[in-house]
Amino acid sequence: MTRVGIVGTGVISGTYLDHLAKLPGVEVVAVADLDLARAQAVATDSVRALTPDELYAADDVDIVVNLTIPAAHAAVHQAALNAGKHVYGEKPLAMDRAEADPLLKYAAANDLRIGCAPDTVLGTGTQTARAVIDRGDIGVPHAATAFMVTPGHELWHPAPEFYYQPGGGPVLDMGPYYVTSLVTLLGPVRRVTARAGQSKQERMIHTGPRAGTVFPVEVPTHVTGVLEHESGALTTVLMSFDVWAGRLPRIEVHGTDGSLSVPDPNGFDGTVEIVTPEQREWTEVPVAGGYAGAGRGVGVADMARALRNGEPHRANGELAYHVLDVLESFIDSAVQDQPLDVASTVTRPAAVPLGATPDTA
Repeated sequence: MTRVGIVGTGVISGTYLDHLAKLPGVEVVAVADLDLARAQAVATDSVRALTPDELYAADDVDIVVNLTIPAAHAAVHQAALNAGKHVYGEKPLAMDRAEADPLLKYAAANDLRIGCAPDTVLGTGTQTARAVIDRGDIGVPHAATAFMVTPGHELWHPAPEFYYQPGGGPVLDMGPYYVTSLVTLLGPVRRVTARAGQSKQERMIHTGPRAGTVFPVEVPTHVTGVLEHESGALTTVLMSFDVWAGRLPRIEVHGTDGSLSVPDPNGFDGTVEIVTPEQREWTEVPVAGGYAGAGRGVGVADMARALRNGEPHRANGELAYHVLDVLESFIDSAVQDQPLDVASTVTRPAAVPLGATPDTA
Protein backbone atom coordinates (compact mmCIF):
# COMPACT_ATOMS: atom_id res chain seq x y z
CA MET A 1 0.00 0.00 0.00
CA THR A 2 1.37 3.42 -1.00
CA ARG A 3 0.67 6.12 1.57
CA VAL A 4 -0.39 9.59 0.46
CA GLY A 5 -0.35 13.00 2.12
CA ILE A 6 -2.26 15.94 0.63
CA VAL A 7 -1.03 19.54 0.87
CA GLY A 8 -3.73 22.13 0.16
CA THR A 9 -7.29 21.55 1.38
CA GLY A 10 -9.17 23.97 -0.87
CA VAL A 11 -12.15 23.25 -3.12
CA ILE A 12 -10.54 20.48 -5.22
CA SER A 13 -9.27 18.50 -2.20
CA GLY A 14 -12.73 17.09 -1.48
CA THR A 15 -12.87 15.47 -4.91
CA TYR A 16 -9.39 13.97 -4.47
CA LEU A 17 -10.17 12.67 -1.00
CA ASP A 18 -13.38 11.07 -2.25
CA HIS A 19 -11.81 9.34 -5.25
CA LEU A 20 -8.51 8.34 -3.63
CA ALA A 21 -10.48 6.51 -0.93
CA LYS A 22 -11.95 4.29 -3.67
CA LEU A 23 -8.73 3.54 -5.56
CA PRO A 24 -6.65 0.39 -5.07
CA GLY A 25 -3.10 0.51 -3.80
CA VAL A 26 -3.21 3.98 -2.20
CA GLU A 27 -4.21 5.27 1.22
CA VAL A 28 -4.49 8.90 2.32
CA VAL A 29 -2.96 9.19 5.78
CA ALA A 30 -2.59 12.96 6.27
CA VAL A 31 -3.72 16.37 5.02
CA ALA A 32 -2.03 19.73 5.50
CA ASP A 33 -2.69 23.39 4.84
CA LEU A 34 -1.09 26.70 5.79
CA ASP A 35 -4.41 27.30 7.54
CA LEU A 36 -4.37 24.32 9.91
CA ALA A 37 -8.06 24.79 10.67
CA ARG A 38 -8.89 24.02 7.03
CA ALA A 39 -6.91 20.79 7.24
CA GLN A 40 -8.58 19.87 10.50
CA ALA A 41 -11.99 20.41 8.88
CA VAL A 42 -11.39 17.55 6.40
CA ALA A 43 -9.38 15.26 8.72
CA THR A 44 -10.90 12.00 9.95
CA ASP A 45 -10.00 9.26 12.42
CA SER A 46 -7.70 7.72 9.79
CA VAL A 47 -6.51 10.96 8.10
CA ARG A 48 -4.72 13.33 10.46
CA ALA A 49 -4.28 17.08 10.04
CA LEU A 50 -0.72 18.45 9.94
CA THR A 51 1.19 21.56 9.00
CA PRO A 52 2.90 21.30 5.58
CA ASP A 53 6.34 20.94 7.19
CA GLU A 54 5.06 18.15 9.45
CA LEU A 55 3.62 16.35 6.44
CA TYR A 56 6.87 16.57 4.45
CA ALA A 57 8.73 15.06 7.42
CA ALA A 58 6.20 12.30 8.13
CA ASP A 59 7.70 8.80 7.90
CA ASP A 60 4.41 7.29 6.77
CA VAL A 61 3.98 9.50 3.66
CA ASP A 62 5.34 8.11 0.38
CA ILE A 63 3.73 10.50 -2.12
CA VAL A 64 2.85 14.14 -1.46
CA VAL A 65 -0.16 15.29 -3.50
CA ASN A 66 0.11 19.04 -4.11
CA LEU A 67 -3.28 20.74 -4.42
CA THR A 68 -2.17 24.31 -3.72
CA ILE A 69 -2.72 27.29 -6.03
CA PRO A 70 -0.52 27.45 -9.18
CA ALA A 71 1.78 30.11 -7.71
CA ALA A 72 2.75 27.69 -4.91
CA HIS A 73 3.15 24.53 -7.00
CA ALA A 74 6.92 24.72 -7.51
CA ALA A 75 7.74 25.60 -3.90
CA VAL A 76 5.59 22.80 -2.49
CA HIS A 77 6.98 20.31 -5.01
CA GLN A 78 10.54 21.27 -4.08
CA ALA A 79 9.85 21.07 -0.34
CA ALA A 80 8.41 17.57 -0.75
CA LEU A 81 11.31 16.46 -2.95
CA ASN A 82 13.82 17.90 -0.46
CA ALA A 83 12.21 15.67 2.18
CA GLY A 84 12.74 12.63 -0.04
CA LYS A 85 9.10 12.29 -1.07
CA HIS A 86 7.70 11.52 -4.49
CA VAL A 87 5.26 14.23 -5.54
CA TYR A 88 2.11 14.44 -7.63
CA GLY A 89 0.48 17.80 -8.26
CA GLU A 90 -2.43 19.56 -9.79
CA LYS A 91 -1.73 21.31 -13.08
CA PRO A 92 0.23 23.22 -14.15
CA LEU A 93 3.51 21.64 -13.07
CA ALA A 94 4.82 25.12 -12.20
CA MET A 95 4.21 28.75 -13.12
CA ASP A 96 6.67 28.53 -16.00
CA ARG A 97 9.49 26.48 -17.50
CA ALA A 98 12.11 28.25 -15.39
CA GLU A 99 10.41 26.96 -12.23
CA ALA A 100 9.63 23.51 -13.62
CA ASP A 101 12.99 22.51 -15.08
CA PRO A 102 14.93 22.41 -11.76
CA LEU A 103 12.20 20.21 -10.26
CA LEU A 104 12.64 17.55 -12.93
CA LYS A 105 16.43 17.69 -12.66
CA TYR A 106 16.34 17.40 -8.85
CA ALA A 107 13.91 14.47 -8.96
CA ALA A 108 16.00 12.63 -11.55
CA ALA A 109 19.21 13.18 -9.58
CA ASN A 110 17.63 11.87 -6.39
CA ASP A 111 15.68 8.90 -7.80
CA LEU A 112 12.35 10.56 -7.05
CA ARG A 113 9.26 10.78 -9.19
CA ILE A 114 7.08 13.69 -10.22
CA GLY A 115 3.53 13.18 -11.42
CA CYS A 116 1.09 15.83 -12.56
CA ALA A 117 -2.53 16.27 -13.50
CA PRO A 118 -4.46 16.13 -15.67
CA ASP A 119 -5.04 12.41 -15.31
CA THR A 120 -8.34 12.69 -17.17
CA VAL A 121 -6.50 11.32 -20.24
CA LEU A 122 -6.26 7.95 -18.43
CA GLY A 123 -10.04 7.49 -18.54
CA THR A 124 -12.05 5.68 -21.18
CA GLY A 125 -12.78 8.82 -23.25
CA THR A 126 -9.30 9.86 -24.41
CA GLN A 127 -7.93 6.30 -24.22
CA THR A 128 -10.68 4.96 -26.51
CA ALA A 129 -9.94 7.76 -28.97
CA ARG A 130 -6.25 6.89 -28.78
CA ALA A 131 -7.00 3.22 -29.46
CA VAL A 132 -9.02 4.20 -32.56
CA ILE A 133 -6.14 6.34 -33.87
CA ASP A 134 -3.48 3.75 -33.03
CA ARG A 135 -5.47 1.03 -34.84
CA GLY A 136 -5.50 3.18 -37.97
CA ASP A 137 -9.30 3.45 -38.09
CA ILE A 138 -9.13 7.04 -39.44
CA GLY A 139 -5.96 6.52 -41.45
CA VAL A 140 -3.11 8.96 -40.87
CA PRO A 141 -4.13 11.89 -38.64
CA HIS A 142 -3.32 15.20 -40.33
CA ALA A 143 -5.47 17.79 -38.54
CA ALA A 144 -7.36 18.42 -35.31
CA THR A 145 -9.36 21.11 -33.56
CA ALA A 146 -9.49 21.95 -29.85
CA PHE A 147 -12.00 24.48 -28.52
CA MET A 148 -12.52 25.58 -24.90
CA VAL A 149 -14.84 28.57 -24.52
CA THR A 150 -16.51 29.92 -21.39
CA PRO A 151 -17.61 33.35 -20.07
CA GLY A 152 -15.26 33.03 -17.08
CA HIS A 153 -14.92 31.36 -13.69
CA GLU A 154 -16.01 34.42 -11.71
CA LEU A 155 -19.62 33.44 -12.46
CA TRP A 156 -19.40 30.35 -10.21
CA HIS A 157 -16.15 30.42 -8.20
CA PRO A 158 -16.23 32.35 -4.88
CA ALA A 159 -12.52 33.29 -5.11
CA PRO A 160 -11.61 33.36 -8.83
CA GLU A 161 -8.79 35.92 -8.79
CA PHE A 162 -6.01 33.39 -9.34
CA TYR A 163 -7.57 32.36 -12.68
CA TYR A 164 -6.75 35.87 -13.94
CA GLN A 165 -3.25 36.21 -12.51
CA PRO A 166 0.08 34.96 -13.97
CA GLY A 167 -0.11 31.19 -14.02
CA GLY A 168 -3.82 31.37 -14.82
CA GLY A 169 -5.86 32.44 -17.84
CA PRO A 170 -7.63 30.02 -20.19
CA VAL A 171 -4.38 28.68 -21.66
CA LEU A 172 -2.73 27.65 -18.39
CA ASP A 173 -6.00 26.86 -16.60
CA MET A 174 -7.81 24.67 -19.14
CA GLY A 175 -5.07 24.28 -21.73
CA PRO A 176 -3.36 21.42 -19.84
CA TYR A 177 -6.45 19.21 -20.30
CA TYR A 178 -6.59 19.85 -24.02
CA VAL A 179 -2.87 19.75 -24.84
CA THR A 180 -2.27 16.67 -22.68
CA SER A 181 -5.08 14.96 -24.58
CA LEU A 182 -3.70 16.14 -27.94
CA VAL A 183 -0.19 14.90 -27.10
CA THR A 184 -1.69 11.58 -25.96
CA LEU A 185 -3.54 11.28 -29.27
CA LEU A 186 -1.14 12.84 -31.78
CA GLY A 187 2.26 13.02 -30.08
CA PRO A 188 4.45 15.96 -29.03
CA VAL A 189 4.30 19.49 -30.45
CA ARG A 190 7.29 21.08 -32.21
CA ARG A 191 6.04 24.55 -33.20
CA VAL A 192 3.25 26.98 -32.26
CA THR A 193 1.65 30.12 -33.69
CA ALA A 194 -0.81 32.18 -31.64
CA ARG A 195 -2.70 35.45 -31.20
CA ALA A 196 -4.19 36.76 -27.95
CA GLY A 197 -6.68 39.31 -26.66
CA GLN A 198 -8.33 40.50 -23.46
CA SER A 199 -11.95 41.68 -23.46
CA LYS A 200 -12.00 43.23 -19.97
CA GLN A 201 -9.45 44.81 -17.66
CA GLU A 202 -11.55 44.00 -14.58
CA ARG A 203 -14.00 41.27 -13.60
CA MET A 204 -16.56 40.92 -10.81
CA ILE A 205 -17.23 37.98 -8.49
CA HIS A 206 -20.85 36.81 -8.87
CA THR A 207 -21.22 34.25 -6.08
CA GLY A 208 -20.32 33.61 -2.45
CA PRO A 209 -19.62 36.01 0.42
CA ARG A 210 -17.47 38.28 -1.77
CA ALA A 211 -20.05 38.72 -4.54
CA GLY A 212 -19.73 42.15 -6.09
CA THR A 213 -15.96 42.36 -5.52
CA VAL A 214 -14.10 43.71 -8.56
CA PHE A 215 -10.59 42.48 -9.34
CA PRO A 216 -8.03 43.14 -12.12
CA VAL A 217 -7.32 40.88 -15.10
CA GLU A 218 -3.57 40.38 -15.58
CA VAL A 219 -3.40 37.75 -18.37
CA PRO A 220 -4.79 37.24 -21.90
CA THR A 221 -8.30 35.81 -21.77
CA HIS A 222 -8.79 34.87 -25.45
CA VAL A 223 -5.99 32.97 -27.21
CA THR A 224 -6.15 31.21 -30.57
CA GLY A 225 -3.64 29.63 -32.95
CA VAL A 226 -2.09 26.45 -34.33
CA LEU A 227 -0.02 23.63 -32.86
CA GLU A 228 2.25 21.76 -35.26
CA HIS A 229 2.88 18.24 -33.99
CA GLU A 230 6.12 16.38 -34.68
CA SER A 231 4.01 13.97 -36.76
CA GLY A 232 3.08 16.85 -39.08
CA ALA A 233 -0.53 17.05 -37.88
CA LEU A 234 -1.87 20.58 -37.34
CA THR A 235 -4.23 21.39 -34.45
CA THR A 236 -6.32 24.57 -34.49
CA VAL A 237 -6.78 25.82 -30.90
CA LEU A 238 -9.14 28.33 -29.25
CA MET A 239 -9.00 28.94 -25.48
CA SER A 240 -11.23 31.70 -24.12
CA PHE A 241 -12.82 33.17 -21.00
CA ASP A 242 -14.56 35.73 -23.27
CA VAL A 243 -17.33 33.68 -24.93
CA TRP A 244 -20.83 33.71 -23.44
CA ALA A 245 -21.98 30.59 -25.31
CA GLY A 246 -20.74 28.33 -28.08
CA ARG A 247 -21.60 25.17 -30.03
CA LEU A 248 -18.04 24.21 -30.83
CA PRO A 249 -16.80 20.61 -30.46
CA ARG A 250 -14.26 19.97 -27.71
CA ILE A 251 -11.74 17.99 -29.76
CA GLU A 252 -11.96 16.48 -33.23
CA VAL A 253 -9.21 14.59 -35.05
CA HIS A 254 -9.24 14.25 -38.83
CA GLY A 255 -7.34 11.57 -40.74
CA THR A 256 -6.91 10.41 -44.31
CA ASP A 257 -9.67 7.82 -43.86
CA GLY A 258 -12.07 9.35 -41.36
CA SER A 259 -12.82 11.81 -38.57
CA LEU A 260 -13.02 11.28 -34.83
CA SER A 261 -15.01 13.16 -32.18
CA VAL A 262 -13.26 13.11 -28.78
CA PRO A 263 -15.15 13.86 -25.54
CA ASP A 264 -14.42 16.73 -23.16
CA PRO A 265 -10.80 16.26 -21.96
CA ASN A 266 -11.81 17.74 -18.61
CA GLY A 267 -13.73 14.50 -18.01
CA PHE A 268 -12.61 10.90 -17.72
CA ASP A 269 -15.20 9.25 -19.93
CA GLY A 270 -17.70 10.32 -22.60
CA THR A 271 -18.74 9.15 -26.03
CA VAL A 272 -16.22 8.74 -28.83
CA GLU A 273 -17.68 8.90 -32.35
CA ILE A 274 -16.26 8.20 -35.80
CA VAL A 275 -17.10 8.99 -39.44
CA THR A 276 -15.48 7.06 -42.31
CA PRO A 277 -15.99 6.98 -46.09
CA GLU A 278 -17.97 3.77 -45.63
CA GLN A 279 -20.05 5.02 -42.70
CA ARG A 280 -20.81 8.68 -43.39
CA GLU A 281 -22.79 9.35 -40.24
CA TRP A 282 -21.33 9.76 -36.77
CA THR A 283 -21.21 6.34 -35.13
CA GLU A 284 -20.41 5.63 -31.48
CA VAL A 285 -17.19 3.71 -30.85
CA PRO A 286 -17.29 0.99 -28.17
CA VAL A 287 -14.98 1.58 -25.22
CA ALA A 288 -11.53 0.34 -26.26
CA GLY A 289 -9.21 1.43 -23.43
CA GLY A 290 -8.77 3.46 -20.26
CA TYR A 291 -9.54 3.11 -16.58
CA ALA A 292 -13.29 2.62 -16.26
CA GLY A 293 -15.09 4.80 -13.74
CA ALA A 294 -11.96 6.88 -13.12
CA GLY A 295 -11.90 10.13 -11.16
CA ARG A 296 -9.39 12.72 -9.88
CA GLY A 297 -6.44 10.94 -8.38
CA VAL A 298 -6.32 7.93 -10.69
CA GLY A 299 -2.96 9.30 -11.85
CA VAL A 300 -1.73 9.01 -8.25
CA ALA A 301 -2.79 5.35 -8.12
CA ASP A 302 -1.18 4.73 -11.52
CA MET A 303 2.02 6.34 -10.21
CA ALA A 304 1.91 4.29 -7.00
CA ARG A 305 1.63 1.02 -8.95
CA ALA A 306 4.48 2.08 -11.22
CA LEU A 307 6.65 2.82 -8.19
CA ARG A 308 5.95 -0.59 -6.68
CA ASN A 309 6.69 -2.35 -9.99
CA GLY A 310 9.60 -0.21 -11.15
CA GLU A 311 7.68 0.93 -14.26
CA PRO A 312 7.13 4.36 -15.84
CA HIS A 313 4.00 6.14 -14.67
CA ARG A 314 1.72 7.76 -17.22
CA ALA A 315 0.82 11.20 -15.82
CA ASN A 316 4.52 11.98 -15.46
CA GLY A 317 6.59 15.12 -14.98
CA GLU A 318 8.16 14.99 -18.44
CA LEU A 319 4.73 15.01 -20.06
CA ALA A 320 3.59 17.84 -17.79
CA TYR A 321 6.74 19.83 -18.61
CA HIS A 322 6.22 19.42 -22.37
CA VAL A 323 2.60 20.52 -22.02
CA LEU A 324 3.70 23.56 -19.97
CA ASP A 325 6.36 24.30 -22.57
CA VAL A 326 3.77 24.16 -25.36
CA LEU A 327 1.34 26.40 -23.46
CA GLU A 328 3.95 28.94 -22.43
CA SER A 329 5.32 28.98 -25.99
CA PHE A 330 1.76 29.52 -27.22
CA ILE A 331 1.38 32.61 -25.03
CA ASP A 332 4.88 33.83 -25.95
CA SER A 333 4.05 33.45 -29.65
CA ALA A 334 1.02 35.71 -29.23
CA VAL A 335 2.99 38.33 -27.27
CA GLN A 336 5.95 38.28 -29.70
CA ASP A 337 3.71 38.07 -32.78
CA GLN A 338 5.72 35.27 -34.37
CA PRO A 339 5.77 31.46 -34.63
CA LEU A 340 7.96 29.77 -32.01
CA ASP A 341 9.65 26.38 -31.82
CA VAL A 342 8.92 24.24 -28.76
CA ALA A 343 12.24 23.24 -27.22
CA SER A 344 11.10 20.13 -25.37
CA THR A 345 9.68 16.85 -26.57
CA VAL A 346 8.27 13.78 -24.86
CA THR A 347 7.46 10.14 -25.52
CA ARG A 348 3.76 9.32 -25.39
CA PRO A 349 3.03 7.37 -22.19
CA ALA A 350 1.87 3.79 -22.57
CA ALA A 351 -1.77 3.33 -23.49
CA VAL A 352 -4.17 2.10 -20.80
CA PRO A 353 -5.49 -1.28 -21.99
CA LEU A 354 -9.19 -2.11 -22.01
CA GLY A 355 -10.25 -3.52 -18.66
CA ALA A 356 -7.14 -2.35 -16.80
CA THR A 357 -7.22 -1.09 -13.21
CA PRO A 358 -4.68 1.33 -11.67
CA ASP A 359 -3.03 -1.50 -9.69
CA THR A 360 -2.74 -3.93 -12.62
CA ALA A 361 -2.08 -1.85 -15.80
